[in-house]
Amino acid sequence: MKIAFVGKGGSGKTTLSSLFVRHLAATGAPVVAIDADINQHLGAALGLDEAEAAALPAMGEHLPLIKEYLRGSNPRLPSADTMIKTTPPGEGSRLLRVREDNPVYDACARPVELDGGAVRLMVTGPFTDADLGVACYHSKTGAVELCLNHLVDGRDEYVVVDMTAGSDSFASGMFTRFDITFLVAEPTRKGVSVYRQYKEYARDFGVTLRVVGNKVQGQDDLDFLRDEVGEDLLVTVGHSDWVRAMEKGRPPRFELLEEANGRALRALHKAVDAAYERRDWARYTEQMVHFHLRNARSWGNERTGEDLAAQVDPDFVLGEEVTAPA
Repeated sequence: MKIAFVGKGGSGKTTLSSLFVRHLAATGAPVVAIDADINQHLGAALGLDEAEAAALPAMGEHLPLIKEYLRGSNPRLPSADTMIKTTPPGEGSRLLRVREDNPVYDACARPVELDGGAVRLMVTGPFTDADLGVACYHSKTGAVELCLNHLVDGRDEYVVVDMTAGSDSFASGMFTRFDITFLVAEPTRKGVSVYRQYKEYARDFGVTLRVVGNKVQGQDDLDFLRDEVGEDLLVTVGHSDWVRAMEKGRPPRFELLEEANGRALRALHKAVDAAYERRDWARYTEQMVHFHLRNARSWGNERTGEDLAAQVDPDFVLGEEVTAPA
């Protein structure tokens, strides 16, 4: 199951995504956590110190390796140099699976020990001084999008992505790569404005969007969110002494998280598992191809000097039953 956490900057989406990762780990589920935000804080929220977080390998720096591995023996991809962030898999492509070991995980993922076990953590990498004025941050998230396009995940397997803030997620087709998207919203006008924008943009793409109300302090906050987002409101989260201790670098055992917040995480888990029953691999593949062709026409063909529409395998549908070459 692929899960995205989105929201405006400061809404608490990284905190909520890290809590959900901890919750999943405590159940014994296999988890891959990905920090795709321009502000790289997921590692720290999962308990890494500053030096450990800074030492995490950036996925963007390993993009040539990722492309070459995923290309496999796909005859439509004679060279990894012509692969772009939206290149879809086809017959002969290598696919990624949550539970396996592979060169992509070896290069880009690091284990993080939590109360309930270890999770794999991957990061896009921070925006550097060398990028200022010359690079778009969304080029860094291309490695994440390429991996999600080639990921085959099943029931009780979880990939949790902390997305970039606000509506910037729509700068690529990555917003369609998830079984469910949790939008973290504060009970303020600014807090719900991102929800309205996200809802509007995602309307035509079948995105399953649920709202997590954060920093809710009383009935008035709850009523405000219910009035503004309606039935999309799934759960609310209030003040947490456990989170405050975690933000100071001294998290208690996860089992000591407040019961109300534990119930909220269990509600998220239930919603994620319910989304599995609505999974449509054919539509997922169609959307992948749709955004690839748009990117090809917009900039990809010119940049590579190739007609990237030829990379599309019309008979290929990604799915759990698909096998890939070793």
